[in-house]
Amino acid sequence: MSMGVRDSDARLAPLRMMIRTIRRFLARPEDLAQRSDVTEDVTLKSGVDPLAVLAPFADLISFLTVVWFGTSADRAQMLGFALAAVICLGSLMRARLRRALNWSIGRYAVVMVVILLAFFLRNGLFGLLTNVFGLPVQAAVGFAVLATAALMRAGLVYCAGGSSLRLGDGKNWKSGALFLMLLAFLLRLIYCSQFDLLPTEAYYWNYSRHLDFGYLDHPPMVALLIRAGTAAFGNTEFGVRIGALCSNLIATLFMFRFARNLFGEASAWVAVVLMQTLPFFFLSGMVMNPDAPLTAAWAASLYYIERALIAQRDRAWWGVGLCLGLGLFSKYTIALLGASAALFMVLDSRSRMWWRRPQPYGAALLAAAIFFPTILWNAEHDWASFAFQSSRRLAEQHTFGLPLLVASPFLLLSPTGAIAAIILLRRRPPSHFVEESTDRQRAWRFQQISLGVPLAVFTVFSLFHEIVADWLGPAWIAALPITAYCIVHARDIWAKGLFARLSGAWLPTLLALLIFDGLRFQYFTAGIPGLGYGDYPENIPVGWHELGRQVHGIAQHAARRPLIVGMDRYFLASELAFYAPDPNAAVSDVTSAHLFGHVGLMYERWTSPTAERGRTLLLISWDADDLDSPDVRAGVEELGPLQEGELRRDGHFVRSYYYRLAFGYLGFPPKPLELPHSP
Repeated sequence: MSMGVRDSDARLAPLRMMIRTIRRFLARPEDLAQRSDVTEDVTLKSGVDPLAVLAPFADLISFLTVVWFGTSADRAQMLGFALAAVICLGSLMRARLRRALNWSIGRYAVVMVVILLAFFLRNGLFGLLTNVFGLPVQAAVGFAVLATAALMRAGLVYCAGGSSLRLGDGKNWKSGALFLMLLAFLLRLIYCSQFDLLPTEAYYWNYSRHLDFGYLDHPPMVALLIRAGTAAFGNTEFGVRIGALCSNLIATLFMFRFARNLFGEASAWVAVVLMQTLPFFFLSGMVMNPDAPLTAAWAASLYYIERALIAQRDRAWWGVGLCLGLGLFSKYTIALLGASAALFMVLDSRSRMWWRRPQPYGAALLAAAIFFPTILWNAEHDWASFAFQSSRRLAEQHTFGLPLLVASPFLLLSPTGAIAAIILLRRRPPSHFVEESTDRQRAWRFQQISLGVPLAVFTVFSLFHEIVADWLGPAWIAALPITAYCIVHARDIWAKGLFARLSGAWLPTLLALLIFDGLRFQYFTAGIPGLGYGDYPENIPVGWHELGRQVHGIAQHAARRPLIVGMDRYFLASELAFYAPDPNAAVSDVTSAHLFGHVGLMYERWTSPTAERGRTLLLISWDADDLDSPDVRAGVEELGPLQEGELRRDGHFVRSYYYRLAFGYLGFPPKPLELPHSP
């Protein structure tokens, strides 16, 4: 009997706790203070009023009620979140008043940022569960409510608990750093499968359908990662991008170890926060292109080079050779890091002894062995890829590209990060370094050279040629440890001046970047009211799935199944192949404008104009004039009528496209390869 009573009490305990919470909230503060059963207020432990526990229930009930009255599930879950956020915010303010805490404007701003980020994660999780996993909206909102309530509550408790809002200094700052890293990773993980591939990602997916040891514009690592990801998760956005997510985790691990070896654990934690949130590293950790594996290889190479040259570890050279080889298998620019290490071995007196030892030469041989298949591919294809990235690029028309190079760190690292990186480029280390060990000064010089060599090469190149902003992205990895060190020890290094003020700007910068990322994902997945997709929506991941559905529907209804031709370099062809009903089969049924003498990059090798003579073509373009050019009229026997299609999203117009059938393809004589910008 007593056992049954205890079980009944246990079942009713949550209900009793909820009733007590409501009664305490409704009670007057002076009455509450006099009650003997509340001498130890929960708010003194958590910093948040217990009423916040009710927020998820209010959220869920609000959702079910609004849906019952006919509101859409997406709008209903937003309204439910808004109600929960108001309750949590009210309970937080009540706790602040009870504890007589004086908050700065900055702390209020951080509270609002936490709520906004929880909102973005909530929308993303709800969309993931309903649109990707196909859960009923009632089940999906239950998971979304619990997950985002836990995340928001953790953030609000941190804000209310008097913890530091400054990286590297104060109470519980590491908890705040972990929270930022978790937010950045969850944003990428939740949203990466919910918006269309970028054209470059779809192009590299086509790489993976034509596996080889080399390609015209890049080595094969990106193709191998995509092939592995799609083998495990299918031809989906997540299957394509999982390699980038894993590469980001590898890069973060090696960044932590690299920065810890140089400047200690506190600097290491701050360095990985920077790697997770700064624009270049945030995007390279989700967008699948050669920069994703290159960034991982670059971070790992820096770690092993530091172990070999600064810590004087013999076995570290095996890691140097392995990581440089994998980096060369990803993108050729990591050769600049090898050149940086060689220059440091010349300039640093303690490192010169390695020139007389076999380990560096063994590392070079190991890197060459890993890279050898790509060398062999180039030898069998007239050194096409090496020429594409060197002599032909140097032979392009002279253009003054230095302004973009100067602007690139502001785009890749944010303005705060760009200004902070100047610290590493100073001629002398801070006096704080001189007072410490010689290894600290050598580490400073090593990082300077690791960044300085790539920066010098691209600066000279930009004086005569146009550049792409993200070419220098991985080289900035070398600046992260010293930047983190200066954030942690700002009060010791900089008593006043620009850099002293800069240390206080980091948290607002990182939070603003995360808000911007959340807004960007919201824009890609659900759109933002009143904001269209501009004059060039083909450069953003919106509308490609719908375009693929429409175009392949047109092709299926043609009298003879046509070869689909995207009338640009590779954007249309790549996306139309990926977003076909059967992507693997569509790879051979879609090609680019090289059939009419334009540049098609690898499509020129995948689809021979001679082999397609006599075919019926379905020409697709964003511009109607592309389908009526002299090259098109001369390349076919007959042209069908020019027609217009529309892309819409949730009933809203995105943009028009144009298509027409072309009968009796006559072939086109090949032209000398022109040099476009590498994708």
